[in-house]
Amino acid sequence: MLPKLTPKQKALAINLDADIYGTFAEIGAGQETVRHFFRAGGASRTIAKAMSAYDKDFSDAIYGKEAKNRYVTQNRLRKMLRYEVSLIEERLSRENNPGRKFFSYANTVTTINFNKTMKGHGWVGLRFQLDENEDYSEIVLHVKFMENDATLQQETLGSLGVNLIYGAFNLHDNPRKLIESLYDDISMDNVDIDMIDFSGPAFAYVDNRLMSLQLVKNGMTDAVIFNSEGNNMLPADVLYKKNIFAVRGSFRPVTLVNIDMFERGLEMFMQDSNCGVDETVVLFEITISNLRAAGDIDERDFLDRVDVLAKLGYTVIISNFSEYYRLIDYFANYTNGKIGVAMGVNNLLDVFDEKYYRNLSGGILEAFGKFFRQDMTVYLYPYKDPETHELLTSNNLKVSDNLKQLYKYFKQNRRIVDINDYNPNHSEIYSRDILHKIAHHISGWENQVPEGVAEMIIERGMFGYKEELKLKEFS
Repeated sequence: MLPKLTPKQKALAINLDADIYGTFAEIGAGQETVRHFFRAGGASRTIAKAMSAYDKDFSDAIYGKEAKNRYVTQNRLRKMLRYEVSLIEERLSRENNPGRKFFSYANTVTTINFNKTMKGHGWVGLRFQLDENEDYSEIVLHVKFMENDATLQQETLGSLGVNLIYGAFNLHDNPRKLIESLYDDISMDNVDIDMIDFSGPAFAYVDNRLMSLQLVKNGMTDAVIFNSEGNNMLPADVLYKKNIFAVRGSFRPVTLVNIDMFERGLEMFMQDSNCGVDETVVLFEITISNLRAAGDIDERDFLDRVDVLAKLGYTVIISNFSEYYRLIDYFANYTNGKIGVAMGVNNLLDVFDEKYYRNLSGGILEAFGKFFRQDMTVYLYPYKDPETHELLTSNNLKVSDNLKQLYKYFKQNRRIVDINDYNPNHSEIYSRDILHKIAHHISGWENQVPEGVAEMIIERGMFGYKEELKLKEFS
């Protein structure tokens, strides 16, 4: 394995490539990225222009005004990238610059404030060509700074920018490796990358949902979100000051039980919270531990799950939150609104299992303080035991003797609420049985999944379904 290059070595490699030529536009944290290229040597062959339109009025005069005067946004970054590239194309003749691959690097960030109440975050991006006759490709990412010093954050930003530029020109054919290289010479503890987007001809076959998965899988962030169109979303944009209703599951595949739990729970949540649709975000969560349940993550299986959820119009969050309290704590970083979670009896029993909290100094009490926080409610879906046929609800499930009083407290204060208006016809639908039938071509599962899902599974050979079985055999 070859040793990783330092930022200086990467900058020099770019500078020594006579065909790579472009501009740097950095707002909010100095000119930390371009500094590496100036210091590496040979920068005159690479840098057309370096600027920092720091003053807002001057920045507006160049790139135009932003809605609500928000400058650290994805929209601002993309404006910067496109504007700077258009200037290169306008001012430099292709005839006089044969073989030149133009690029524009930009960032718009805010570092930690004086009182250290806001850690800082920003957008970083690159618009570039791999061939002079090829259209431009783009890589855009969002970062959250973790360091408690503005100077250290600036240094991290500079190294990240160099890694991005070098990766785009040298690792574009391996986007997974490109993502990993973003942390070369940077500690994972220094910065979070919680959104990334690849576009253009260099990434024509890249699925951005898989790239989001890499961020969580590699520990670069705790969670990523993408909508039903498969577009990566910035968690802060989705969750900020919203009421949040979440459903966790394997969704392998989505069943009528999942949908009944979601719909009935959401109805109760909206009524209890007295909130409207526009004020509420609904998320279907899949954890990394769930994706790894059968060993290493199967990316085809992952896409099968999210494709079905996308067909049903749902927004998906992929997280590394094995414990529920971590999910709620994550939401609370973005909102003071109400939070609801729909779950089954077995999941609630796991919440009350002390073995999951041995790593916490405060044990289960610390976890409960984060999970059963103010304005958070569990909407509990009943479970019918397949062997005893006993229906389990919040009234008859059994927790450890030492936790019974805590359980009663949460129940009496409506932190745990039963979903009573459920469909009893779904009480004997079990996802593991459906999955077994799909994989072994046993009929009878088709009417236990939402409308249109069975056809999708059969047509695309999802979840182990053999593709040679034609759709007509289903009808």
